[in-house]
Amino acid sequence: MRDAYHEELDSIGDGLVEMARLVGSAIGRATTAILDADLKLAESVIEADQKVDELQHDLEARAIALLARQQPVATDLRIVVTSLRMSADLERSGDLAQHVAKLARLRYPERGVPRDLHATILEMGQLAQRLMAKAAEVIITKDVDLALQLEQDDDAMDLLHRTLFQHLMDDRWKHGIETAVDVTLLGRYYERFADHAVSVAKRVVYLVTGEHADEIQADLQPEIAPVQGVEGG
Repeated sequence: MRDAYHEELDSIGDGLVEMARLVGSAIGRATTAILDADLKLAESVIEADQKVDELQHDLEARAIALLARQQPVATDLRIVVTSLRMSADLERSGDLAQHVAKLARLRYPERGVPRDLHATILEMGQLAQRLMAKAAEVIITKDVDLALQLEQDDDAMDLLHRTLFQHLMDDRWKHGIETAVDVTLLGRYYERFADHAVSVAKRVVYLVTGEHADEIQADLQPEIAPVQGVEGG
């Protein structure tokens, strides 16, 4: 009976990994769709989001059944509850990838991104995909150090997000209000996608250690050494 119980716990983790891989692929394909005005690809991303939703619903049902039947405590309880929260992050990530694809479909046959912003949006899409791939690896390995790195990796996405706004606020912007709104939304979608990947990694930290990632990172901060040559008052 206990073997079956732990197999069910493991299957919940496997479901999370599959969700992470699906939404990582989705954001990559949605990025290609928006940059290349690829309607067929955009439609495939939109349709594939149903699979992510189904996985989340199945994972939730199994987790709730475990809570009801087994009444887990301590670490096992933390696994079940944290997995439910991670599945919500991953489902929302899938929605964000779908939003990018829907914007590509809305602007078809035109390209949804001005040529001078292609490189930035491409980089945001690739970074989002890498962050989610790393989040999937964290779920598999339970590597706390790798999980804590994700927040630092996310700084690059924040920088790209600010770069987009610098383009939008530039007096030389010549692409009109509608395109400005599209680019603003895209930037937000990628920035939020990255935040969800970081959130997944932080939840793994809590799952493994019982401590929140922010608390661990605060403990790891080096103490500020006194400045030499300055006497105290």
